[in-house]
Amino acid sequence: MALALVVSDAASAHPHVWVTVKSHIEFAPDGKVTGVVHDWVFDEMYSSFATQGLAPKGKLVTRDIFAPLAQENAGSLAQVGYYTTLKLDGKAQEFAPVTEYWMEERPDHLVAFHVRLNLKTPHVVGRFGSLLVADPEFYIDFEFDTTPDAIVLDNAPDGCSNSLTKPKSLEADDKKKLDESFFTNLSPGSNFGFKMA
Repeated sequence: MALALVVSDAASAHPHVWVTVKSHIEFAPDGKVTGVVHDWVFDEMYSSFATQGLAPKGKLVTRDIFAPLAQENAGSLAQVGYYTTLKLDGKAQEFAPVTEYWMEERPDHLVAFHVRLNLKTPHVVGRFGSLLVADPEFYIDFEFDTTPDAIVLDNAPDGCSNSLTKPKSLEADDKKKLDESFFTNLSPGSNFGFKMA
């Protein structure tokens, strides 16, 4: 059974998959950013569907069993840049082709997806950097974990710090407008998901 993660149908623009994100931004000894490592955890519904029939009853779906689906998802996610935008001093960075990724079922029966996004060219951060993980079509709702290790700077030079900015909550009137017809009528490229990122 294969369950692809990426769906490009803009008419289905409200969230159908929810992902909790933890990310590490990795630095080399010379202070350059070398890449981003994501660990995503999928919602219960997606996880249940993705694992259905893949492992014997009472057993978890291992990385080996998930390998074909992980490969398919990695290929599909590459086409959308893993929903990841890393900017260093305002300049978007390019990622090299991905070679490290896996999926597995955790003991709580949620599916985890791990991927390492190495920069094509490691880059020094002058004053600031930003990391955005979001689906512009809002089919997948990405939300950073609420734990202190949601964003980690690995081996960052002295003086580096991080902060996590969450989107403003929708007002009650705005929430009433967000029915199925609103999402159905979103035009491709409306980037509604970025507003919720």
